[in-house]
Amino acid sequence: MNPVRDDAATTPCAVCARPFEPDGRQRFCSTGCRQKAWRRQRSAPVQPVVARTETVYECPNCETRYLAEQRCDECNTWCRRIGPGGLCPCCDEPIAISDLFNADQLANAPSVRPNRRR
Repeated sequence: MNPVRDDAATTPCAVCARPFEPDGRQRFCSTGCRQKAWRRQRSAPVQPVVARTETVYECPNCETRYLAEQRCDECNTWCRRIGPGGLCPCCDEPIAISDLFNADQLANAPSVRPNRRR
């Protein structure tokens, strides 16, 4: 049974849930718990982690594609940059974003802006 307005009764701390005898309208058992609750309320929002795309390179001689490697292992030459991309989920080969979309689709893509609190 929770006594209503009974100052002599113990109540649990809002942070650590330890029972204590409140003094007036006190909600926390100690200054440390009060500060912890204040910091939790005013903590900065966590920014979402965005997956980083790697750069796809292609050898001008043998046309082998590499992910994040600029030098061809077979020809020992520098590769040309194709663009951002990653590994294909089906064949596990490097594929560039430009291979998946044409220039019109990329131009009309909505710009992604992070939400900012004002």
